[in-house]
Amino acid sequence: MPDPTLCTEQEITGLVHQFYGRIRADETLGPIFEASVDDWDAHLVLLVDFWSSLLRGTRRFSGSPMTKHAALPDLTADMFRRWLAIFHQCTAELDNAAMRSEVEAMAGRIANKLWANYQGVHGTGHPGSHQPA
Repeated sequence: MPDPTLCTEQEITGLVHQFYGRIRADETLGPIFEASVDDWDAHLVLLVDFWSSLLRGTRRFSGSPMTKHAALPDLTADMFRRWLAIFHQCTAELDNAAMRSEVEAMAGRIANKLWANYQGVHGTGHPGSHQPA
């Protein structure tokens, strides 16, 4: 459940910018994001709004992450695992332990949902397919 006292907007902004800076520099994930994001400034604002809505209940986010991710070609469970690994690197550096715990749990659920949806859309799911988290 969102909690406006869990963290500050500055903490969310810092995490989002640090994380996507690392994603953009990643040799596997960077090219995928660079090919699909036209305006990084606007995208980062959207992502801060997304995490703010989830963590603090601000309700600023509107959009369809499932649709956007499902439209990307050739994603794999390993890519989602890499996304999570980089995310966990960034959250490990957070001073706010409560935020770290909550955001890590959310990221795992989000990655699993996005991957399950992706498999359904692309017909890549099969019995025993691995979840990213």
